Amino acid sequence: MKNVLRGLFVCLFLVSCQQKITPEDIKKLNGYWEIEKVSFKEGEDKEFKMNENFDFFEITNNKGIRRKVRPQFNGTFLFNEDYENVKVRFKEEHVFLDYSTAYAKWTEELISISEDAMVIKNDQNKEYQYKKAGDQLIY
Repeated sequence: MKNVLRGLFVCLFLVSCQQKITPEDIKKLNGYWEIEKVSFKEGEDKEFKMNENFDFFEITNNKGIRRKVRPQFNGTFLFNEDYENVKVRFKEEHVFLDYSTAYAKWTEELISISEDAMVIKNDQNKEYQYKKAGDQLIY
């Protein structure tokens, strides 16, 4: 019985420590994000020391875009005209990013967000851990 109570207490503690994302937190999505690590549901991780592409988010009133950009040696970013439409959706205690293009629609869950880090989980239970990058852009 003690072990059951201990397990229940640990579970409740972990759930209560999870960040609650508020509508005010969504503005933290804006900017350039670099993937640091991907955690797979099987328990393995893949770390990225250097990325060829970053994700750029521009969200206003829970709608916006995400596009892939390429960092340059001078600290700027290059991008093309391709992008994904993004809608932020709050459902119960969860926050979802609903993406759409002319060819596909999909959803990812925003697990946590801060000024310099975020975690997004896709439908295959892969967790993408991002770190914030600089804010320059070149057209």
